[in-house]
Amino acid sequence: MKGRGCWETASVRSFCSSGCLNKLKKDDSGDDDEETASPADKSELHSTIKNLSLKLDDLSTYNDLIAKHGAALQRSLNELDSLRIPYDSSEKLKAVNERATLFRITSNAMINACRDFLELAETHSRKWQRALQYEQEQRVHLEETIEQLAKQHNSLERAFRGAPGRASNPSKSFSEGSYLTSREDSEEDEDTEYFDAMEDSTSFITVITEAKEDRKPESGTTGSVDWPSSDNVLDGASLVPKDPPKVKRRVRIPDKPNYSLNLWSIMKNCIGRELSKIPMPVNFNEPLSMLQRLTEDLEYHHLLDKAVHCTSSVEQMCLVAAFSVSSYSTTVHRIAKPFNPMLGETFELDRLDEMGLRSLCEQVSHHPPSAAHYVFSKNGWSLWQEITIASKFRGKYLSIMPLGAIHLEFQDSGNHYVWRKSTSTVHNIIVGKLWIDQTGDIEIVNHKTKDRCQLKFLPYSYFSKEVARKVTGVVSDGQGKAHFVLSGSWDEQMECAKIVQSSPSSPSLDGKQKTVYQTLPAKLLWKKYPLPENAENMYYFSELALTLNEHEEGVAPTDSRLRPDQRLMEKGHWDEANTEKQRLEEKQRLSRRRRLEASARGCSAEDAEKEADVYKPLWFEKRLDPLTGETACMYKGGYWEAKEKQDWHMCPNIF
Repeated sequence: MKGRGCWETASVRSFCSSGCLNKLKKDDSGDDDEETASPADKSELHSTIKNLSLKLDDLSTYNDLIAKHGAALQRSLNELDSLRIPYDSSEKLKAVNERATLFRITSNAMINACRDFLELAETHSRKWQRALQYEQEQRVHLEETIEQLAKQHNSLERAFRGAPGRASNPSKSFSEGSYLTSREDSEEDEDTEYFDAMEDSTSFITVITEAKEDRKPESGTTGSVDWPSSDNVLDGASLVPKDPPKVKRRVRIPDKPNYSLNLWSIMKNCIGRELSKIPMPVNFNEPLSMLQRLTEDLEYHHLLDKAVHCTSSVEQMCLVAAFSVSSYSTTVHRIAKPFNPMLGETFELDRLDEMGLRSLCEQVSHHPPSAAHYVFSKNGWSLWQEITIASKFRGKYLSIMPLGAIHLEFQDSGNHYVWRKSTSTVHNIIVGKLWIDQTGDIEIVNHKTKDRCQLKFLPYSYFSKEVARKVTGVVSDGQGKAHFVLSGSWDEQMECAKIVQSSPSSPSLDGKQKTVYQTLPAKLLWKKYPLPENAENMYYFSELALTLNEHEEGVAPTDSRLRPDQRLMEKGHWDEANTEKQRLEEKQRLSRRRRLEASARGCSAEDAEKEADVYKPLWFEKRLDPLTGETACMYKGGYWEAKEKQDWHMCPNIF
């Protein structure tokens, strides 16, 4: 039985060795790729082929051994069969002979299968290798094409920025009352806004120096180099701790449900249309109205409370600038659309005890959507604005353009600041992950002292070396002398650095010259509050945003908290919210038709339609703004008195 043992061992070894055949022939068919392979890859390939060739030789040897020992075993069994042996032994010998025959047949079948596999691998491995090589070449070609397109896109951007006749500064001075009244002009400005300069991001260079108490101003300095920390109100401006609320507010809302929606089926018919005129399901919304989003700008009101105590108007300007930037910090993850308020809808924020302020918003126009806002702070400042939202869907991105001036006045000093908001752009509307960017220039003007702050929101670019969402700015006095450099990002923090000396830099290759500001170490003005726990499942709401739609007693019947479709969406009942939203919109259209019919009596159809679109606000009235020369809605009073009496008979039934 010694021959039988050798036969079995050889069979097992040959079966194990046959598993290498596929790789052997696949590598053996890779001769065409040796020219493109690296020396290390070639060495490894030759070593693998050599080892597998040896294994193939072993397989052939084992095949010969199986045949040899199998034949010897068969002869031995035949010899035993010819001997005279007892009947019982003869039967056992016959059984052994049959088993040996079956084993030989099985071994031959295994050898034939190995041979067939070897032939098949030889036939197809070279074709597979060529297909793989083709895919690799196509991938490399695609990468090179994308890189070339990116370079060409960057070159086109540079050529566009350097084209003759293009305005170097598309933003007009807000102090002169500039206002985008032409729809065509605003659309064209938005197209150029999106392709703003990437690399020539700032018109100045800053160099930090150390502060010294005994240092004297050098020639050419723009101001005092003293930076005392004992009496400077900017120290710790951003470090004001949030006081524990005197009223317990909610800290969470129901988690956002995961409903699928075919976005393209809705948006493909909306390209180029005014977003406010497109009927949208609540799937695109967050459970807050635009009035509540406008109120969110007050989250960092403590910056203005701190600015009240500034004795220097340029220092006060730094805090006002930080406040204007902080209003964008909540938008970085908030790509959902707030509810369009109903005409006559209001929202109040009565937080005199907690925040020291009272805020009131009213929707004063529906087409175009416009909201008036007034804030009174018991700490010595007031803020008012009328913001008209112009938005356009461009196919691959959505532009949101807030039009209108923001006024901020400090009662004690009489300093009156005016500025406008930048443009927001939501990218990857159809394909990819949605993300939002803020772009454009903001000019803040103190109309009492003529101090100015020029803020620049740098647009994100794949090719830019700048920090994402970067904001830079310079604060100058009425004579144009720069005092502070501002820097930071609109989603995280803002810093200011005092300028001790300024000088022009050497001209660059393109002939442009930047100003070099030598500054003291920067100080933190504002830092964003961390988001609440589980914010990603609560529409990325901040702590203040979570409380805005919380039910409160005593508010006007037109308050956003009482809007039924918004409340249903917050609770997660989106189907019911969509039904309720359609009912409210139809009710609003019916109200407009009634106004149109009432206006049609005694006047032409054209005049009646204009009259129907004119809505008389309840708590605001149109006045001429003497600083900007524009007509805007300003608070006329009476709301808080009506709330104290709980007399809301004058409020329309809009819900």
